[in-house]
Amino acid sequence: MNVWKGNINRLTEQNPYFRKVLFTGNEQLVLMSLRVAEEIGNEVHHDNDQFFRIEKGQVKFVINNKKSFISRADDAVVIPAGTWHNVINVGKIPAKLYTIYAPPTHPKGTIDKTKVDAIKRGD
Repeated sequence: MNVWKGNINRLTEQNPYFRKVLFTGNEQLVLMSLRVAEEIGNEVHHDNDQFFRIEKGQVKFVINNKKSFISRADDAVVIPAGTWHNVINVGKIPAKLYTIYAPPTHPKGTIDKTKVDAIKRGD
């Protein structure tokens, strides 16, 4: 059995990487760190909802290229399947967040130190 246990708040706040996969099973747990003004990039997951939890900083969610709202530390956001979304760091410090979705979309153990690394890998 593949069980993951850890202090998600501490791990998220200490994560220096754009993307770090912590757990891969039927779902995936991923830490993210967005530099000031950095964004995940507009994306859609047709078959799965996506959960975000912001641990540190301030981000703007842009939904379906129209609606937007600001989320801060301790906020959680669920993006329904089929919804275009982008997450942009609009604060003055690196934004620290984690996300959970199923099925997994990244190879088990993926670490993308920067967004450029993620793009090079094909994400």
